Amino acid sequence: MERERIGFTTTIPVEIILAAGDVPIDLNNIFVSSADAGDFIRRAEMDGYPRNLCSWIKGIYGSVMMSAPVDRIIIVTEGDCSNTISMLETFQVMAGAPPIITFNFPHNRDASRLEVEMRRLSSALGTTLEAAEEKRRALLSLRNKLRRLDDLTWKTSQVTGGENHLYLVSSSDFGGDPEVFERRLDAFLEEAEKRPSGRPKIRLAFAGVPPIFSNLYQYLSDHGAEIILNEMQRQFSMPYDCESLVEQYLLYTYPYDVFSRLKDLAVEIKRRRVHGLIHYVQAFCHRGIEDIVLRHELDIPILTLEGDAPGQIDARTRLRLETFLELIQSKVQNG
Repeated sequence: MERERIGFTTTIPVEIILAAGDVPIDLNNIFVSSADAGDFIRRAEMDGYPRNLCSWIKGIYGSVMMSAPVDRIIIVTEGDCSNTISMLETFQVMAGAPPIITFNFPHNRDASRLEVEMRRLSSALGTTLEAAEEKRRALLSLRNKLRRLDDLTWKTSQVTGGENHLYLVSSSDFGGDPEVFERRLDAFLEEAEKRPSGRPKIRLAFAGVPPIFSNLYQYLSDHGAEIILNEMQRQFSMPYDCESLVEQYLLYTYPYDVFSRLKDLAVEIKRRRVHGLIHYVQAFCHRGIEDIVLRHELDIPILTLEGDAPGQIDARTRLRLETFLELIQSKVQNG
């Protein structure tokens, strides 16, 4: 039986897709890593998507309609952006769009509801939750190696913030093949562990969805700063000690309220001795409102960056980053 390519719009229990013998494809990664990302957005706008809508939604839609070779798509209708529901409806009326499966993360973090959703998704893909549990256990070694990579980022600086971002963000789908991904990760860790240890002048945390900017991490490194905590990318790697798939995705903070994110951020900021935080928000995204809560609850200098379309950071953003880094450097020097 030929393996299906299962696309999805945000991190979901990838173990279920793997248990079904199918290929997981995170459509966010397809969009943002493509040289045609701008064309995907333009295709969405040509089909009627408004200009003042999140580029991630338009990019995912455009990538599916133009190039992403997927047989079915899993769309999260609770626990992600509400615009995904409208995108789902768009796919349902557009010729050539693949069939849709829905999945929900219960906002109240109800374990029984989440288990029902997981069993429903398992059934839709022709597998069982029990088989997905076996996949969870099989992936523990790989996920522990991702923890090791994260440790090498903040403990010894042998892994850069940009490298940390690329590997952890890819753990949402493991590039479609966990075995190939693990071999690549093994080779990278072997090389990274031979690097000399170091300590960046400015230790930063990055909060929010992964940035749409292509050169943010390199720009910060060039200016003596390193991101030693990538909040959401770390969450994608599932860095938890847990006993079941349901527990694992209850601990995953992204789909739920901002206060679970705050708790995780506060612990990691203190543990990693972070000097300042960059909060990235996507233009036209409701999560931008969460900036109010982060600023109210976190006692740390915060710079809020807003991104729109894929590309390099612009002159205004560079100026704001330079000013923020100067502020942090002054605080570090003055104790």
